[in-house]
Amino acid sequence: MDNAEKRQPVELLREIGLIAAVAFAIGSVIGSGIFKKPGLMASQLESPLLLLAVWIVAGLMTLFGVLSIAEISSMFPAAGGQYVYFNKSYGEFAGYLYGWAVFIVIQTGSIASIAYVFSDSLGYFFAFPRLGPAWESFALHIPWVGDITPFKFIGLKGCTILLILFLTAVNYLGVRLGSAVQIFFTALKVAAILAIVVLAFALGRGDISHFTQSAVSFSHGASPVFLAFIVAMAGAFWSYDGWINITYVAGEIKNPQRNLPRAMVIATVTFISVYLLINLAYFYIIPAKVMGAKYLAAEASGQSYLVATDVASSFLGNWGGSLIAIAIMISTFGTVNGTLMMSARVYYAMARDRLFFRRLQDVHPRFRTPGPSLIAQAAWTSVLILSGTFDQLTDMLIFVSWVFYAAAALSVMVLRRKMPERERPYRVWGYPVVPAVFITFAMVYVVFTMFSDVSNYLDGRAPLINSLFGLLLVALGIPGYLYWKNRKQESE
Repeated sequence: MDNAEKRQPVELLREIGLIAAVAFAIGSVIGSGIFKKPGLMASQLESPLLLLAVWIVAGLMTLFGVLSIAEISSMFPAAGGQYVYFNKSYGEFAGYLYGWAVFIVIQTGSIASIAYVFSDSLGYFFAFPRLGPAWESFALHIPWVGDITPFKFIGLKGCTILLILFLTAVNYLGVRLGSAVQIFFTALKVAAILAIVVLAFALGRGDISHFTQSAVSFSHGASPVFLAFIVAMAGAFWSYDGWINITYVAGEIKNPQRNLPRAMVIATVTFISVYLLINLAYFYIIPAKVMGAKYLAAEASGQSYLVATDVASSFLGNWGGSLIAIAIMISTFGTVNGTLMMSARVYYAMARDRLFFRRLQDVHPRFRTPGPSLIAQAAWTSVLILSGTFDQLTDMLIFVSWVFYAAAALSVMVLRRKMPERERPYRVWGYPVVPAVFITFAMVYVVFTMFSDVSNYLDGRAPLINSLFGLLLVALGIPGYLYWKNRKQESE
């Protein structure tokens, strides 16, 4: 072998089949949201019929987004997904900003949040060690973000970090191993949720009349129905989030032009169906108004309320809490595995374009995985966990995420004009109506989020305007772009 051959970069392998792709797509969406959000949503919108409508509308909008992005994914089946699509549609600056946002908090913050829920559920069975009050009270204040408390709940944080390091190691050792873990835990989580649904209807002490409570009394506020509907939809969108993650591993999917769009659509129909079924089980056991009241009472006392626990208790008694804790652990374990595996490909793609740390473009010669990218992601996620700020930061980036979603759907139209001759193995059904509806809905959601953030700030209910601070977090990456862009030009 001559020197030229030795210098050839090691490439990622296409080892992810259709079943594994579907498992990654489902697994990155179904996490803790379906267990944690229904109580909050019921407190915002007390009608079971309207709440089901929220899940249906949010699901349809997600499906429209999936159908739109599927066209571009079939055109550019490369590692990095949406980062690549923005490069092709709007230029590398837009692509870089998206990749930076993914690294700094969108995906790393999500990984931290979901892994933290896993550890919190594990804490249902035993208490984590804690440091003394002096250590736990230590804090460093960051203006507008909050207090960094590295020693608070150190046992819980340590467990969370160990989970991330373990799953990073699993995915470092090969795509096949990571895929096998994902397939197993995705199948297990779907089976667990469906088992809860079947047992709730078969053995639970429920009443079909709960579904007919269509009056909206809004005993906890006088918000108009439309505004309450939109507010409740935020919880549904959080539960549906992650649908675009599968595009990040397009460079490792077998026959991606065919399998990637199929996996995205199959997965979306699956998790929409699963969410609707378990919500039907929730409402069968607990009236929506009671559900909302219990959530508000728990919040007032500083406790968390899981509707699923009450549902499981209806057929398992005192063992219901244990069942739900195990179900949440199974669900979040698979979600963390899939999310960290897929997200690392974005930073790898950025480094390959010489717009991020060069070391992150390396692929392990034996395992054929982007090892440095996985390690960097685990390290930064661990910092976010220790800081205790990941939930606040993630909330700030929800607004930005939807701006990116709208831009991604718009890129379908941009590329139709920009690259009319480019082969499109899959063309979005219902073009241009489907992407246009999704874009319109996304922008309405963005505007409403901005309006809500400003109102909360002016009313003193929030220390800052989250959406604007989210844009600031993205803008903090601009100096990095100028640095890497300059180095890239100097080397050409």
